[in-house]
Amino acid sequence: MDLSGKVAIVTGGASGIGKAVAEALHQRGANIAVADLDAKAAQDVGKACGGFGEAVDVANEAALTRFINKVERTLGAVDIYISNAGLGVTDGPGWGAGDAPNAAWDVCWQVNVMGSVFAARHLARKIAARQGHFVITASAAGLLAQIGDAPYSATKAAAVSFAECLAITHGDEGLNVHCLCPEGVNTPLVQGVEGGAQGLGGYIEASEVAETLLKAMEEKRFLVMTHANTPGYVAHKGQDRDRWVGGMRKLRRMLVEKLGRPM
Repeated sequence: MDLSGKVAIVTGGASGIGKAVAEALHQRGANIAVADLDAKAAQDVGKACGGFGEAVDVANEAALTRFINKVERTLGAVDIYISNAGLGVTDGPGWGAGDAPNAAWDVCWQVNVMGSVFAARHLARKIAARQGHFVITASAAGLLAQIGDAPYSATKAAAVSFAECLAITHGDEGLNVHCLCPEGVNTPLVQGVEGGAQGLGGYIEASEVAETLLKAMEEKRFLVMTHANTPGYVAHKGQDRDRWVGGMRKLRRMLVEKLGRPM
């Protein structure tokens, strides 16, 4: 895919999947603006990828809008938006589905869902007019569930739903929407919880996720899964929800027996 001269914004682009996607896009000719809470790392990645980077909290609509405006002034009209910034917590220490504090639920909602909503509010129609791409990094947890992390699972499911809304609403206008749903990826997000259900399909490198995503962008595919087992899990859930819930309960029991906690 030749992206020569295209302008892309990557949120959460200072490390992990975001950094790998920024590098892959730049290798194909795009100039990248990186938004991340880590200012120095964002600057380094953005500069290395033909653009710039800044500290931006995607949960702050005003701050995100200022960043988007600066990108448009500095690099030009945005062709690709990668809404990759994400946040996970856990249900611990009590491990009940509602045990995470309100603050944890609120920040997961703002980052994992509203960060994409704010960007789409300002860019969806503009990118559609350029036949560009809008990517939302959800998670396989958004299609299935992440045992031991109800706020992450619920908000990533909402992220999948919002991606569908974007595709339904703006697809006829020219917007190419992609919903990225990886399982275990070797990134800082999984440090400390490597023994959980998200790693059952094995951990892959962020660079592999980036190449899978770019191939899906070239093919204009909406749903982007990175692990071979994920489609089967999703199909099984859709065919028999009761059986799937029973299987997940069994898996949770196994994890608790093995780890002393569900993740």
